[in-house]
Amino acid sequence: MFKNHPKGLLSAAFANMGERFGFYTMMAILVLFLQSKFGLDGKNAGLIYGIFYALIYVLALVGGLIADKTRNYKGTILIGLCVMAGGYLLLSIPTSTPVSNLPTSLTFSCLALLMIAFGNGLFKGNLQALVGQMYDNEQYSKMRDAGFSLFYMFINVGAMFAPLVAPKLRSWWLQTHGFTYDAGLPSLCHQYLKGSLEVASEGATKFAELAEKQGGGADLVTFAENYLNAFTTGFHYAFAVAIIAMLISLVIFILNKKGFPDPAKKEKVVAATSQGSEMSLQEVRQRVWALLAVFGIVIFFWFSFHQNGLTLTYFARDYTDLNLFGMAIAVEHFQSFNPIIVVCLTPVILGIFGWLRARGKEPSSPKKIAIGMFIATLGFVLMTVVCKISDLPLFSEIVGRSDVLVTPWLLIGTYFILTVAELFISPLGISFVSKVAPPHLQGLMQGGWLSATATGNALLIFGAVFYESLPIWMTWAVFATACLLSMFTMLFMLKWLERVAK
Repeated sequence: MFKNHPKGLLSAAFANMGERFGFYTMMAILVLFLQSKFGLDGKNAGLIYGIFYALIYVLALVGGLIADKTRNYKGTILIGLCVMAGGYLLLSIPTSTPVSNLPTSLTFSCLALLMIAFGNGLFKGNLQALVGQMYDNEQYSKMRDAGFSLFYMFINVGAMFAPLVAPKLRSWWLQTHGFTYDAGLPSLCHQYLKGSLEVASEGATKFAELAEKQGGGADLVTFAENYLNAFTTGFHYAFAVAIIAMLISLVIFILNKKGFPDPAKKEKVVAATSQGSEMSLQEVRQRVWALLAVFGIVIFFWFSFHQNGLTLTYFARDYTDLNLFGMAIAVEHFQSFNPIIVVCLTPVILGIFGWLRARGKEPSSPKKIAIGMFIATLGFVLMTVVCKISDLPLFSEIVGRSDVLVTPWLLIGTYFILTVAELFISPLGISFVSKVAPPHLQGLMQGGWLSATATGNALLIFGAVFYESLPIWMTWAVFATACLLSMFTMLFMLKWLERVAK
């Protein structure tokens, strides 16, 4: 599989794998943690989630600028890993729930998230730049797209197991305190403690019934406090797992550091052996404009795709039957399907592209991205049609969970389609950036790609607003439209982008 690829590719992929394991352990539970820990509603939890997810990527611009200026990509990456580990450490410290001082506790958690975002900004884009520099060698240049697809597949091995860890820890901690997992109960606990459940209302009746099933007895206040505390403490321990994953990545990177490219040394050799080979200012501008155009387009894909951690997670909690093959599943388990599908399908897609390459018919990277946009549209069309046919009630009309539940296969099928789209867009977009970016702007342009992702993530809050305000089917229709418009825009610019990339 790694034949005809540079030796450093596998080491870089393994270094990223541990970091992704920690990151996706956190992302699988973040919005659920914010709601169960602080009693936030979907919109406020979505706002924090969206801002954090945006910072994760927009700070890659800062990380890329630092690495480009210092030409010390490896050192920047190492600092990023350490800063991220510090952020996870702050989140992993168990504190009592319900919190005694909401502003202080929430600020402390947001500070930890800021540290993780900044560390990721130093790490992610610059590691991608190092991988791209491996393929600047003519010996490997034709395998650039395939190399980034392999890189993407291996880092998703870490993401594949991450969403399974948090539910296990949370459920284990609940069981040690005599409770069982119930997805809708934390929200009802917070409402009861705030006094927002009216006596004899449907919500109050449902809360009393669930408390009785959990052995809560007559003292519902004590039950609500104990259940919330046990529920969220398990999440704190899941954040601690991320620290271990970060340390593994750190060790792997340090052990293989010497085998990665060193742009500073390479530039000294080039300066000593060649004259007048610098890229013209006009060509630099053309390449940067082409990259900015692609960045603008993919914003709307990420705005739609990253709903997997927000509105699609809400949908799993509120409208989905949490039974699969007769076994109970947790909301967070759906987050595992995306990386599992990435790992399983990457060899298939690589085989198809390899077969087309051998016949001189492999699509260009921009064309692959346009195809990915169309595939993503199909995923949200599926959600739109099934939710419309199922006649699901408005979010504001349900208490805890809807009485009308859809099969979990709907989300699994949607994740499958969106993951296929991701494989056409994310690794190949990174490959396109590494190929087109001027040599002295590689870190910055990788940061630009990630900042486009950041902008899409900043728009995630609108997904939470749509989810709580519009009919459910209409929410998915908005995302389908965004992906379709992105596809047409990409096709409109296709010939120009292909010309620039030659």
